[in-house]
Amino acid sequence: MSVRRPVAWTVTVVLFLEAVGVAALNWFLGIVVDRQDMSLAGLDPDAMSVSSKIGGVVFGLYFALCGLVALLVALRDRAPAGLGRILLISAAVVHGLLGAFSWGLVGPGAFVFMIVVLGLIVLLLMTYDARERPAPEARPDGKGDDGSPVSPPPAPTTP
Repeated sequence: MSVRRPVAWTVTVVLFLEAVGVAALNWFLGIVVDRQDMSLAGLDPDAMSVSSKIGGVVFGLYFALCGLVALLVALRDRAPAGLGRILLISAAVVHGLLGAFSWGLVGPGAFVFMIVVLGLIVLLLMTYDARERPAPEARPDGKGDDGSPVSPPPAPTTP
């Protein structure tokens, strides 16, 4: 049994949950900034609040789009191609960077979560990247489909 589909489903669920979590966290932070009466280095609190909410929505949609790509991979059981592959690679890079930043800012728990998600995305990309080539089938007379003799693959040599 292949582990490709369960990994794709796991990545789908994790990315959708992360999309909701990131959007909700940034929205909450925007509300917190909006309710305080102080500025950071002269910045307008309303501008900080709105930008936090916009950032949360943008990152939430980004992770949801990456989750949609993983969902399509799970449903079709085919490797992501084109823009979908680029989105998943960029999500892996984002999780690597967020993991590096979260170690110092949040703690080792957030770091471990980000690296686990990074590993899942890379595992998804790698398991679907392997090319499956069927072995040439031999007929009962020991010859291949084209009539040529089928020889066993060469044995590996050890140095």
